[in-house]
Amino acid sequence: MGCGCGKDFKTGQCVCDILKEIEAAQNDVVENCCTTSCEQSISDLLGETEPGNGLDTVPIILYCKDSCKPFKGFGALPNSADNSTGPIKASFLFRVKRVDDDCCAVIELIKSADENTPCKHLDDPCKQETTNLYGTGICITVDLHCFCHVTCLPAVSLFGNA
Repeated sequence: MGCGCGKDFKTGQCVCDILKEIEAAQNDVVENCCTTSCEQSISDLLGETEPGNGLDTVPIILYCKDSCKPFKGFGALPNSADNSTGPIKASFLFRVKRVDDDCCAVIELIKSADENTPCKHLDDPCKQETTNLYGTGICITVDLHCFCHVTCLPAVSLFGNA
């Protein structure tokens, strides 16, 4: 192998060229399927692998472009009892609600019904529970140009709003 930055691909991005070369080489020697990925989660959601599976959501984690850190969204529901704002909720997990042509998206915070971590202590996605996920009803609007990475978790069926 030569000492270049990718001999078969010339995208102008050294890391991209090398990764394209690694992908091509790996595809030559083994089937390149992932157990979990966005493609797999979408396929599972659509029932392409198991028809009638009842799944309705691909939970995602977004990563901010400049910091490469996971994005944490915040919001609150109205408290109808006294016409005030309820407690602030935070989440690293989201459900896509709508994406427009300009890459402006509405995403819903999703959380675990089993989670009792206060908002201020939720500082790492690994600390967020992923069992019994539910839609919070809290939606935020984001500019997708601000993100450099998305992780898709396995497709799930959300429990009702809490």
